[in-house]
Amino acid sequence: MKKSEINFQIELDGNNLPKNIQWDASDKESVGMESTKSISVNVWDNLNHATLRIDLWTDEMSVVEMKRFYIDIIGGMAQTILNSTGDEYMSEEMKELCDRLVKHVNEENKRNSR
Repeated sequence: MKKSEINFQIELDGNNLPKNIQWDASDKESVGMESTKSISVNVWDNLNHATLRIDLWTDEMSVVEMKRFYIDIIGGMAQTILNSTGDEYMSEEMKELCDRLVKHVNEENKRNSR
């Protein structure tokens, strides 16, 4: 059986806030640690029937980037729910939410650039 690994290294500042985030995965194309501004990891806890979340970001991540990151996450979840369950309604609802959020962020960016 094949095994795959994903590793994160988080450098914290004096207040225990992420200053630098690096990641590596045994199945990624490039070799070695890569820098990123944010990670979001979700784990299903079978024992408690709950989702455990780890959301970390550096102070280099802009508000616009953070919003885009979470829109992309929701879009990815929409595809995953379709692939894993075949639930087209739920997938479409999530995609429509993404479309509304993209419109909101674009309009917000226009207002803020004036």
